[in-house]
Amino acid sequence: MPEKKTTKGGTAAPVIEFQARDFELLRGLFESRLMTQEQATRLYFDGKTEAAKKRLQKLKALRLIAERERRVYHPAILYLTKRGFDCLATHGKLSDYPRLAWHQLEKRAQVSELTLGHEIDVVQVKAALAVALRATGRFAIAEFSTWPMLYQFKASKPRQAGHYSSGDMVVKPDGYLRLHEPVRLPDGSASDEYDEHLFFLEVDRSTESQETLALKAHGYRDYFQRGGLALRYGYKAEDYKSFAFRVLMVFRNAERRNNCAETLLRMNPPVLTQVWLATQEDVLRDPLGAVWMRPQDYRDATAGSAFDASRPVKGVYRRRPEREAWVAAKVAYRGLI
Repeated sequence: MPEKKTTKGGTAAPVIEFQARDFELLRGLFESRLMTQEQATRLYFDGKTEAAKKRLQKLKALRLIAERERRVYHPAILYLTKRGFDCLATHGKLSDYPRLAWHQLEKRAQVSELTLGHEIDVVQVKAALAVALRATGRFAIAEFSTWPMLYQFKASKPRQAGHYSSGDMVVKPDGYLRLHEPVRLPDGSASDEYDEHLFFLEVDRSTESQETLALKAHGYRDYFQRGGLALRYGYKAEDYKSFAFRVLMVFRNAERRNNCAETLLRMNPPVLTQVWLATQEDVLRDPLGAVWMRPQDYRDATAGSAFDASRPVKGVYRRRPEREAWVAAKVAYRGLI
C-alpha cells in the first residue's frame, strides 16, 4: 500500500509503494535500535550501494527513518522515527513483538557513546554472518535478532561453598540465531525436513571482567541443562538435548579471546565445547570459516607448554604476546558449521 501525503489542493498523492524489504529494514531498526547505512546496505540491499542510497533517501524523506547527528568523518547511523514506528504498527508488522509505546522505544534508542559502539559492533557481526549464510545457499535464517529483551532468561548462579542456594541471575544475549538446513535426498535435492542450528551471540568490547564472561558462560550452561530453550519452544525440559545450542563469543583481539578460553577452562566444571571463541577481525573477514576455537581446542594447543591453562596463576596479570603467537600456530581452528 503506498504511503500518502496531502498536497496543497487537499488531495492525497502516493509517495512510495512499500516493498517487503522496506518493512524488513524498519523492523530491523525496531529491534536493533541503530545501524550504520553500510550495515543496512549489506543486510537489506544485497550490498548494492546505489540502490540502498536511493531507497534510504526516500524513507528519510517520508520521515520513517532518520540519521543521528554525527561528525563529518563518522559513519551515518540510522534509527527508526515515530512515523516509522507508527507505520509498522499500522501495517501489522509488530505483532510478533512485546507491546511497546513510542515513548518506551524512544527512550531505548537514547544510548551513550559506549553503548552506541557496542550496538554497532553487534550489528556488524550480524551483517557478516547473515551475508555469509545467504551466500552458501544452504541455510534459511529462521530467526536472527539482536534485541536482548526478546531472548533474555533466568539462570542459576554458581553455588558457593557453605550456601544451600545459589540465587538467580538474568542473562541478556547480544543476539540469537536459528538456522534451518534442508536435509538432502540421495539425488541431492532438498527434502521437506531440515536440521536446525541454534546460536547465542555475545560481542565483547573489553569492558567486562573475565569473571563476568565466565558467569555468562555458566548461565548459558545452566539454561541448556534445565531445558530453558526447549520450554521456550513448547517442549518439555527433559527434551533439552534436542535444543543444543552454541554460544558465539566475539572479542576485540586474540589476547582477550585467549584469556577467556583460560578462564572457562578454570571453571568447575570447565566449559569445554559449548562456547566458541573468535576475534572480531576474523569473524568480519570469514564468519563461517575456520576462525573459531573452543576452550577444549585451546587446552589441546597449550597442553604441556608454558601456557598450559592447568598451571596455577601467580602474581599480577601481564601481557604475553608469545602466548598469542603460540596459540595462533598450534590451535586447530574450526569452521562454524
